[in-house]
Amino acid sequence: MTHPSIQNRPLKPSYDHIVVGSGSGGAAVARRLVDAGADVLLIEAGPGGIGIPEIDDPTQWVPLGRGVYDWGYDYTPTDRINGRTIGIPRGRVLGGSSAINAMMWYRGHPADYDAWEAAGARGWSFADVLPYFKRCEDWQDGETAFRGAGGPLRIERSPDPHPLATALVDGAHELGVPVIDDPNGPDNEGAALSNFNISRGKRWSSARGYLWPVLDRENLHVLTGSLAVSLGFDGRRCVSVRHMVDDVLIETRAGAGIVLALGAIDTPRLLMLSGIGDPAELKRLGLPVLADLPGVGRNLQDHPLVRAINFRASRPVGPPRDNGGGSMVNWKTQANLAQANVHTFPVLNRSATPDVTASYDLSGDVFAIGTGLMRSRSRGFLRLLGTDPRSPLDIQPNFLAEQGDMDDLVQAVDFALNLARTHAYADWFDGFAAPARHPGRTEIIDFIRMSCSTFFHTCGTAKMGEDAMSVVDSRLAVHGLDGLMIADASVIPIIPSCNTHAPVTMIGERAADFILQAA
Repeated sequence: MTHPSIQNRPLKPSYDHIVVGSGSGGAAVARRLVDAGADVLLIEAGPGGIGIPEIDDPTQWVPLGRGVYDWGYDYTPTDRINGRTIGIPRGRVLGGSSAINAMMWYRGHPADYDAWEAAGARGWSFADVLPYFKRCEDWQDGETAFRGAGGPLRIERSPDPHPLATALVDGAHELGVPVIDDPNGPDNEGAALSNFNISRGKRWSSARGYLWPVLDRENLHVLTGSLAVSLGFDGRRCVSVRHMVDDVLIETRAGAGIVLALGAIDTPRLLMLSGIGDPAELKRLGLPVLADLPGVGRNLQDHPLVRAINFRASRPVGPPRDNGGGSMVNWKTQANLAQANVHTFPVLNRSATPDVTASYDLSGDVFAIGTGLMRSRSRGFLRLLGTDPRSPLDIQPNFLAEQGDMDDLVQAVDFALNLARTHAYADWFDGFAAPARHPGRTEIIDFIRMSCSTFFHTCGTAKMGEDAMSVVDSRLAVHGLDGLMIADASVIPIIPSCNTHAPVTMIGERAADFILQAA
């Protein structure tokens, strides 16, 4: 296809709306405001990333982490994960993390969003958010009661799944897990082919779906390579963004409002650098206190991933297909649970943390099964370690802090080990690689501590709700301030049992509606 280009326009002193961050939420809200005729400035710290082969190729997403399009953030080590550093790939490019992620379109269980409503996010039950999920989608099977068609984001199953992807589905069925047609239907429990933001072998990011079609619009100014430094206020109203343009600090004003969509790490950072947060934290850093919101940077959540259970293959796996996976299993560690809490997926190669690689022989033909917890209990935090917008951060998810999380992960690993010995894997399984055998509970716990990683689903650091630790209200407006909204993963009050790209896109769609309804 012919790639579009970002228009090189002079920066105006003022726009109707400024959207900071072009990822899943920011791209959606910017597009809807542009379609409504508003004059929009979209600020992105990273480059355009248009026409980059490694971004477009779905099989090449893993090396994008720790590359030039990644912010390079890390979770702070703890003894629970053997003092290891866990990297958190976050997209620093037009489209944000949707341009470097695994392209999974998955929104979890309807009960996830009913839990948001119960936690104080009024109007965010599944019935409330379903129309916005549908609005995002261009689902290959067309519109249904649960799926949308004709939306900006193309969503497809693999047209030719790898045999190891279908083995995962068939093997899970042998172990008693139901096979379902669509994990984005009324219930996500079961084994299924995955939904991907992939079409004709190319990544379909938020930039491609939402922004590329409108890059030539006169009322959209996309400014890449511009780092937001702080927000400007007139009394309690947010009126401007201070940002870097060619190494010069510029202040650009917004007449109608500003939307933060920098993600669950950089949105709380920008809030705190602007004097919005816990007064004790702000004073520790020598920052003025504009708004007393102690929840900024708290409630950090992520899904712990066991990376991964590796097996010897009886024959070459061959080149990767799709995103290097192709299917998923969502199941319950206890039959009485209300919804699936564990997620399992195939890896068409070896997959291991550095500690696992150093401890086991992963040479030769190897395939893997990744597994992790989608109903994690642990909560963490984010703290600034300096006042420069590029200063290091203390980012702590507190993985494995809750005993229940470890108990569930032990069962998840055991399930993955059993999967590979089902009849479905008979043509592939040639022994264990990491772990080197099917161990007992104590050894599985040791393996989890050395292999615990992240699904990259950081969220919750500026949560939506009405209690003292909430940062935004149910219309995504920052409490106590005017003209400032947040439309990214930071507003999620309780992590949903899925990848965060789909729910954050939905949040962006709703943010635009809230703005347009108030106009």
